[in-house]
Amino acid sequence: MFPKYDVIVVGAGHAGCEAAVAAANMGSKVLLVTMNMNTIAQMSCNPAMGGVAKGQIVREIDALGGYSGIVTDHTMIQFRLLNKSKGPAMWSPRAQSDRMLFAAKWREMLEAHPNIDFWQEMVTGIIVKDKVARGVYTSLGLEIESESVILTNGTFLNGIIHIGEKKFGGGRAGEKAATGITAQLESLGFEAGRMKTGTPPRVDGRSLDWDRMELQPGDENPGKFSYTDTPKLTKQRPCHISYTNAKVHEILKTGFDRSPLFNGRIRGLGPRYCPSIEDKIERFSDKDRHQLFVEPEGWNTVEIYVNGFSSSLPEEVQYKAMQLIPGFENAKMFRPGYAIEYDFFQPTQLQPNLETRLVKNLFFAGQINGTTGYEEAGSQGLVAGINAHLAIREEEPFILKRSEAYIGVLIDDLVNKGTKEPYRMFTSRAEYRILLRQDNSDLRLTPVVHKIGMNFLEDRMERVALKEEKIKEIEQFVRELSVSPDQLNTYLESRKSAPLKQKLKLDRVLSRPFIDLESIRLHLSELDEYLSRQDPEFVTSAEIGMKYEGYIRKEQEMVEKMNRLESVKLHTDFNYKDLKALSAEAREKLTELKPMTIGQASRISGVSPSDISILLVHLGR
Repeated sequence: MFPKYDVIVVGAGHAGCEAAVAAANMGSKVLLVTMNMNTIAQMSCNPAMGGVAKGQIVREIDALGGYSGIVTDHTMIQFRLLNKSKGPAMWSPRAQSDRMLFAAKWREMLEAHPNIDFWQEMVTGIIVKDKVARGVYTSLGLEIESESVILTNGTFLNGIIHIGEKKFGGGRAGEKAATGITAQLESLGFEAGRMKTGTPPRVDGRSLDWDRMELQPGDENPGKFSYTDTPKLTKQRPCHISYTNAKVHEILKTGFDRSPLFNGRIRGLGPRYCPSIEDKIERFSDKDRHQLFVEPEGWNTVEIYVNGFSSSLPEEVQYKAMQLIPGFENAKMFRPGYAIEYDFFQPTQLQPNLETRLVKNLFFAGQINGTTGYEEAGSQGLVAGINAHLAIREEEPFILKRSEAYIGVLIDDLVNKGTKEPYRMFTSRAEYRILLRQDNSDLRLTPVVHKIGMNFLEDRMERVALKEEKIKEIEQFVRELSVSPDQLNTYLESRKSAPLKQKLKLDRVLSRPFIDLESIRLHLSELDEYLSRQDPEFVTSAEIGMKYEGYIRKEQEMVEKMNRLESVKLHTDFNYKDLKALSAEAREKLTELKPMTIGQASRISGVSPSDISILLVHLGR
C-alpha cells in the first residue's frame, strides 16, 4: 500500500510542515502523517507570526529555504517592525495573519511539492530495529516503513484540556489527544515530563465597543518576512489595546479555588513569559492592571483573539470578568480560554542535529522538545528535516553555530542546558545579536544551506550576491561623499549634535547617535538622488554596517575566539570518568551529553571554565 519513504514526519503543525518541506527540498521522499488533514499548519494560539527575536527566526527560516515567511507574507493582515526606537540588533518584524488563509496557503504549498505524500491517521508508535528508527505504527494497525522518523507532536501527546474543574483528553479544542508514543519511548529509556500552555477566550468582534480601546495600526510602510518576491501588503486591519482593572481581578479571584493551576490538578510547568491572567494576578499582585491586545483573526471574520487573557478558570468566571474590561461590556464569547497539559521529552536527550541519542535516525522537533511558539517549532522542524535527509545518506550533520543564527542559539540551549519550562527565544539569549540581525539573515544563511545541497536556492543565491554588491556600492558612496558645515549644521543642531567645523566624509557624520540616512537625505540632494535609485532593504543593511562598524568588528573577534574552541573535536566515546581532575558534576554531565566539541562542552550547565582548561590540557591544547 505504501512505498518505503526516506522520511516520515509525524504531526503537521508548524514544526512538521517545515520538517516535511526541508527534507523534500533536499531530495527526500516524505510522508506527512497527521490526525486531521483539515488542521494542517493550524494557528492553535494567537493569529500572528514573529515578534521580539521570533521575527528574526522567521527570517532565518526563510533564508534557509523554509516556507513560514512566504506563507506569512501571503496571508498577513498587519505588519509592524518592533523595537525601532532601539538599536538594529533589537528590530523584530511581527505580522498579524489571517488564521484560515495561513493554514490554507501552507496546505497549498505542501500539496504542490512532488516529494511530499500525506496520510491521515494517528501514529501510535515507532518501528525500531537494532536501535534505529525504521517507520511508524498507526492506530489502524498499519506499519509504514521509512529510513528515518521526525516526531513533531506539539501538545497532542497524552494531552489534557482544563477549564475550571472540568478536564478532558485533547490535543487542541475539538481534537483528540495522541496516545501510545510516550509509553513506547519511555520503554526505550527516554525521560518524559509534563508541560502546560494555555489560550485565551475568542470573542465576537461585533459585540465590542472599539471606541473605548486604543488603536494599534500597522506600519505606514509595511515590510515583509521573505527574501523572495512575495506580495507587498497594501491594506491592513488594525489591532486594539485594552486593560484589565481591579474589578476584573476581583472577579477572576473568585474562581481561584476552582483553578486547575492553583489546586494542583495541573502538574506541568507553564510558560514563564506568557502566563495566564490568573497567574499574572497571583505573581504580580502589586499591579492593578494588565495590558490586553485585541487581535482580529482575519480579513473576513468577526472572531477576535484576546491576547493577554489566557485562562483555565471556569468559563462563567472568565465571561463575568471579561465584561468589566473597557470595550468588552457587551462581549459575546465564542469559546472560553483553556489550559492544556501534554508530554514532552527533555531535549538534553538529543544531539545538536536534533537526532535522539538513544535511537538512530529518530528526530524530535517543536513542543515535544519543551519549546513554545510557532517560530521556535518551525525552525526546529526545518533543521530536523535537513538532518534526517543527511543522516540516511550518512553525510555530515547540519549544525548552526550560536554565532550564525538565532536557530543555532535555540538548539544549542536546548541540547546542552535542557529546559524546566516552555522555552521561548529572546534577543537577550543571543550573545552575538549584533551579528544576528533580521536584515542580514539571507547573507548569513542562504549560502550555508545552498552549500549542503538545497539547490533550488539558485535564484536566492543570485539575489544574495546582488545584495552584497549593492551594500558595498552604497557604503563606498557614503564614505566618499564630503559634506560641509553649511549643508548640515542646521540639521545637526536640530538633532542636538555638535555642528561641523570643516568638511567631513558622510560616514563620519552617520556614526553619531540619532543620525540616520533617511533624515540626512532631506538636506543633501546628491544623497537623496542616489538613494532614491537603491533598494531600501540594501540601504538599511549598508547603513547598519557603517554605523555600528566598531561593535560588529568586536563581536566578530569574539566569534573567532569562540570558534577556536568549536574546532577542537571531542570523541563521543571519550571516557570522562577516568579524568579525575574534572569536577564530579562535569564528569557526570559530559558523560551524559557527550559533547561534539570543546565549545559545546563549555556551554553545558555544570561544566566550569576550569573543567574546560583541564580538558584542553588533556588534549594537548
